[in-house]
Amino acid sequence: MKLQVPFLQLPLRFDADLLAAEIAALGESVWRPHPQGFKGNSAVPLIARDGNPQSDAVKGAMRPTPQLERCPYLLQVLSEIGGVWGRSRLMRLSGNAEVTAHVDIDYYWRDHMRVHVPIVTQPEVRFHCGHDSINMAAGECWIFDTWRPHRVVNTNESSRIHLVADSVGGSGLWNLIAAGRPHDAAVPGWQAHQRKPNPQATVDLKLESFNVPAVMTPWEVQDQLSFVLEGALPHPALGMVHQLAGHFHRHWRSLWAMHGDAGGGHADYAEALKLFADELARIGEGVKLENGTGLIKAMNSLIIAVAINDADAEMLADERSAPVAAAM
Repeated sequence: MKLQVPFLQLPLRFDADLLAAEIAALGESVWRPHPQGFKGNSAVPLIARDGNPQSDAVKGAMRPTPQLERCPYLLQVLSEIGGVWGRSRLMRLSGNAEVTAHVDIDYYWRDHMRVHVPIVTQPEVRFHCGHDSINMAAGECWIFDTWRPHRVVNTNESSRIHLVADSVGGSGLWNLIAAGRPHDAAVPGWQAHQRKPNPQATVDLKLESFNVPAVMTPWEVQDQLSFVLEGALPHPALGMVHQLAGHFHRHWRSLWAMHGDAGGGHADYAEALKLFADELARIGEGVKLENGTGLIKAMNSLIIAVAINDADAEMLADERSAPVAAAM
């Protein structure tokens, strides 16, 4: 999710030692390598499609995995943050390893933010976002701007483990964000409130069930087009891109008026998407966005690849979708 600041600390603090003890009790066998095979990166799924700890899908009903159900304080943490939770995991970065520079541009990341609660960490672990970098201390709670280039570097010998929970928001989470502190701001009187473990606490996990449209509405198409175009850098072909985007949106609106999302017009929708993609391709790859991503790639990720969906198809989110070196 695109934010106004690189990093925002939420006004909560948790008992990292107790969280670490719960995680250690799970054992090593629950850790899975990164789905794209990145060295030094591993994870424990906590909320996954249908509660399946072997799934990395971001589409479908998100439910707790058996691993999360074994961790009562971790359940309390997620409940107290107050988000509507999508795919969420423990993410481990080995010593002397990194999460390489990238920008999250997939459809999933347009509206999902990543909530980080560091559990096992060291001062040498640096999280870079845009031109800023911080160390997230154990027990703190942070979100960051995934639309900017970002990376994590661990120069310590020991592993770093974070709770990394994905959310589109929620009343509790939005309140925390409103009370949050930008990483470089000194806010008088601001403090993070300690949330101690409470065995009697009522755990109320709000979970995603609907997260990908069968057919993208023309209103969402317009929003996605505007989002991409607003981030485009000046380029001689940009005027033509605006013209193509306007024509595509009007075409999509007319198809929606005939078919809606009932399923009968998928061939017409697919033809419209192909025509838009072909017209964009003729312009070339020269138009870039402010975060270094190619405009055509962003259009594909946010619209063309996801505007119609097979109900049974699995959808994954590319977590290293646009490596950017120059901005880091």
